[in-house]
Amino acid sequence: MATADDIAKIAEQEAALVFPVFDEATAFAIGSALREKALAEKLPIVIDIQLWDRPLFYAALPGSTASNTNWARRKRNVVRIYHKSTYRLVHEKARPDRTFPPADGLDPVDHVLAGGGFPITVKGIGVIGVIAVSGLPERQDHAVIVATLCDHLGFDHAALALPAA
Repeated sequence: MATADDIAKIAEQEAALVFPVFDEATAFAIGSALREKALAEKLPIVIDIQLWDRPLFYAALPGSTASNTNWARRKRNVVRIYHKSTYRLVHEKARPDRTFPPADGLDPVDHVLAGGGFPITVKGIGVIGVIAVSGLPERQDHAVIVATLCDHLGFDHAALALPAA
């Protein structure tokens, strides 16, 4: 039942964490908040915020690697196709090899089932981009994004957070 509960909570997060507007200043504010949190907590992550047409924010924190950049890219690609959180898809697809089913036609070089990609949704428009974090266990990658979005959008993080694993 924990998987079904996580899927429902993540869908709730996606429905709630919607921006009235999202622009370069918003991306910088969120990226900077993520970076400050990562520095304070010594999180070895990469932060990558992009609209579909261009990158808006990127930071690589101490301890992160080029591999994290590649994982963030692959997570971005997944959000672009499904318009869902990658951690939600991890649960929905339930594939231990981290690849999509062959029928989905997604090359594992460019797509991965791993938490840490979250859709940027604008009210009245829809999904316009993605926030990707890589470097922590996937549940934590997801959680750091959600916590930052809750702070930015004025939501009670405790009410939207996933339960402890």
